Amino acid sequence: MDIDAGSDDDVFEEARERAERPMLRLFTQYGEGQRVAFVVGLVSSVFARMLDLLPPLLLAVAIDAVIQDETAFSLWLVPDAWLPTDPVGQLFLTTGIIAATFAFGALFHWSRNWGWNRFAQHVQHAVRTDTYETMQRLNMDFFADKQTGEMMSVLSNDVNRLEKFLNDGLNSTSRLVIMVVGIAAYLFVMNWQLALVALLPVPIIAVFTKRFIETIQPKYADVRSSVGSLNSRLENNLSGIQIIKTANTEPYEADRVEDSSQEYLDANWDAIETRITFFPGLRLVSGLGFVVTFVVGGLMVLGRPPGPLTTTLSPGQFVAFIIYTQRFVWPMAQFGQIINMYQRAYASAERVFGLMDTPGRLEEAADAAPLRVTEGAVEYDDVTFGYGDDPVVEDVTFEVEGGETVALVGPTGAGKSTLLKLLLRMYDVDEGAVRIDGQDVRDVTIPSVRQAIGYVSQETFLFYGSVRENIAYGTFDASDAEIRAAAEAAEAHQFIQNLPDGYDTMVGERGVKLSGGQRQRIAIARAMLKDPDVLVLDEATSDVDTETELLIQRSLSELTADRTTFAIAHRLSTIKDADVILVLEDGRVVERGTHEALLAENGLYANLWAVQAGEIDELPDDFVQRAIRRRARTDADD
Repeated sequence: MDIDAGSDDDVFEEARERAERPMLRLFTQYGEGQRVAFVVGLVSSVFARMLDLLPPLLLAVAIDAVIQDETAFSLWLVPDAWLPTDPVGQLFLTTGIIAATFAFGALFHWSRNWGWNRFAQHVQHAVRTDTYETMQRLNMDFFADKQTGEMMSVLSNDVNRLEKFLNDGLNSTSRLVIMVVGIAAYLFVMNWQLALVALLPVPIIAVFTKRFIETIQPKYADVRSSVGSLNSRLENNLSGIQIIKTANTEPYEADRVEDSSQEYLDANWDAIETRITFFPGLRLVSGLGFVVTFVVGGLMVLGRPPGPLTTTLSPGQFVAFIIYTQRFVWPMAQFGQIINMYQRAYASAERVFGLMDTPGRLEEAADAAPLRVTEGAVEYDDVTFGYGDDPVVEDVTFEVEGGETVALVGPTGAGKSTLLKLLLRMYDVDEGAVRIDGQDVRDVTIPSVRQAIGYVSQETFLFYGSVRENIAYGTFDASDAEIRAAAEAAEAHQFIQNLPDGYDTMVGERGVKLSGGQRQRIAIARAMLKDPDVLVLDEATSDVDTETELLIQRSLSELTADRTTFAIAHRLSTIKDADVILVLEDGRVVERGTHEALLAENGLYANLWAVQAGEIDELPDDFVQRAIRRRARTDADD
């Protein structure tokens, strides 16, 4: 568990700074394929909102012409010859048109919702899958300073925030624009002087909104950072729940979760205070505009327009004006909600696209051909590599014949695992080359390199699913017979049969329902099923008991037969029969040879063997001092 999971630093801060015009990119890059849904949503919004505005206009006509009989009955775009002349007929015609607007309005509201939801859902799907695929292609050092919870926050919370804006935000935006423009047009047509009075709050609202945007944007960035830290803390603690219980540290971890949650609370509450102050203020300004409009309009109806105003207003127009003004106030008040939603989406888009633009992906040449393995010979040619400025492995050169077993041993931090990560092309060398059958791994396709190499690690990871699915992982087309054969070869078939549901037994998250040895044998079965040309064993038996180690060694003997094998081991008894043993110290190969030859040299390997044989008192003082210095460097690096 990382003790810094709840820190204030946003691990995606640099990524956010890289993202240029993220919202525009969201629409141009991902909205392009959903233009039909976008157009349907937009066009339907126009018709739905315009139909929503017709009933008050028709109501004004009915009041003035039918009920009050103060004006002639007429309808816009309808010839007077088509209209009934009796009041009852006029009333029923007006009522029928109003009913038709509601019916057609409901239809357009449905198509509006269909369009916006389809647009938002498909863009969300595309953004999430692209972000995940991008994340998969990043170098392993990207994941070294990121936690699962932080990346989950981007893939889940941030992407969902974009979907919410694309659906609710665009829907509300279209409603705002159409209603405000449409209502303003109707108001000016009915009485331009009173319309100017009704629109007085608009510039004040614009000033309020500009100030709100400038204040809220950095606060939402802090909220996104703090929620990622909180997710990381929770994910870490849930993953390490067994350690927490056995160490009796529940109160300590509860305090750390409380601290992380408090940081999120503080950041979120800061944004909330700004938001809840802005919205009522916006409503107050809009409400005051409505009150002024009501008073001025009422005076116009009474034939006493105030001040410089000169026009009068009929009762029907006054009723329509009041209804429209109320409908005008609500969209204007929603403008703040839209801006709020946009700012939250903008902060999320910065993180999403910043992550997508993160450098460090392994480049693959456009004309790269698949790796062709004939013998399985491997060559390290003057290889130097470091995760930062200082090299971890330096000037490493050796060749392995096809079918040979090579063991890598040495103190912790000597560079053993790093060397084999270069073979798997988890990283690219800084200098030199790694070749398989004469082909530089940088010149061939990455999938073909990893398909040719089987990897069994010390810390076996099993996916949530069945035993069968975990054995077949990576060889998804394997038959049941092939899966069983691989399990038998890995000495796993017997214990699998004794599980409650055999091969269909669910292993739990990360294989928690199985023992370490069982998980290890399933991993070996997975590698056997893959039938790789080159095999990498990274301390495959170091964390199991002696009896399980015996079973696993039997499995590995069959798996390593007739294929090139690299084995990393701290327990030297497991690799003493290797064809060649490479001894690494401080990133360099300092000894090489067979077990017997290295013991005869009485060097580092012989001293390591003596440690495991319990001959500590006979170790030279120079070896002990070097071990102390190495441990100090390793601890400092950690």
